[in-house]
Amino acid sequence: MLRQSLASFVSLLLFCPLMALAAESAQPGSNDEVAIRALEDKARLAVLTSDIAALEELWSESFIVNNPENQILANRTAVLDRVHQGQIHYSKFEREIEAIRFAGDIAIVMGAETVLAAGAAEDQVVHRRFTNVWRREGSTWRAIARHANVIPRIHTIDDR
Repeated sequence: MLRQSLASFVSLLLFCPLMALAAESAQPGSNDEVAIRALEDKARLAVLTSDIAALEELWSESFIVNNPENQILANRTAVLDRVHQGQIHYSKFEREIEAIRFAGDIAIVMGAETVLAAGAAEDQVVHRRFTNVWRREGSTWRAIARHANVIPRIHTIDDR
């Protein structure tokens, strides 16, 4: 009887952490994943249209960005200043989400982006990799961090 109780206890100790870990990873198509995908698209469109009010709603005040120019923008105000100044202004902005992972109240989104600066020639399309981090705040999610880097164009002998 003691062995059976001990075995049950050990099984319970091993099973509970596994269940907690499984609960942290949302299933594809879950409400959280659907919400994050919708917010990612809302943020993309807000950047594309320079919608400051929407960006203030989507980005945490402590939003931090490691941008494609290898600069760290320490908060939402610094990023919005670049939008106000026209440094972040695109005529094309596409995003492909390749992975979303959840860890409790944190969502990590990774993928690829294609942007074209407003007024730039079509051959100046920029391809980037990105990581966006969202945190649940009450009943909503807000972006707390972003990293984007340009994928360098590989030149060939024919590129003269």
